[in-house]
Amino acid sequence: MKEDNPWETVRIKPVYQNPWIIVEEHDVITPAGREGIYGKVSFKNKALGIIPLDQDNNTWLVGQYRYTLDTYSWEIPMGGGPLGEDFIENAKRELKEETGIIAAHWQQLLKLHTSNSVTDEEGFVYLAQELTFGETAFEETEKLIIKKLPFTEALDMVIEGEITDAISVAGLLMADKFINKTKK
Repeated sequence: MKEDNPWETVRIKPVYQNPWIIVEEHDVITPAGREGIYGKVSFKNKALGIIPLDQDNNTWLVGQYRYTLDTYSWEIPMGGGPLGEDFIENAKRELKEETGIIAAHWQQLLKLHTSNSVTDEEGFVYLAQELTFGETAFEETEKLIIKKLPFTEALDMVIEGEITDAISVAGLLMADKFINKTKK
């Protein structure tokens, strides 16, 4: 069932932008009929996460220091795909850059919104199989550690709270459901 939008936008004021994001301040009338302000962050890319899976059910995670969180993070390989470009091709590029892996078979597992209270960002997670291996090509902003491990161990890292990135958590849980469904 589709609901009508209870918000009224009065004015949109661009506040800041860089090559990755646009920040806007929205003057609004709230659903309660009061004047208010809403901040919105729009991304210039779609978020793309990839779960590489080999024939022995091993996967690969990348570890890196996340500046915004001021902490180290284990995640599935991921990156951004510019709006208007083919998401699969960008996911292939990200997987190759971050892990050196090339996959022959791709399956979209899910589409999600990363933090829908402040951003309109969409993310897509893919399962990549039939893998071959080559060299990485990290971007200048990346200092990554690559870890190969059984898929079940990556799933345990989610359950134990060792993986906290939303796209990685959702993607690994969905991959588990997909893998178990295809075994039946």
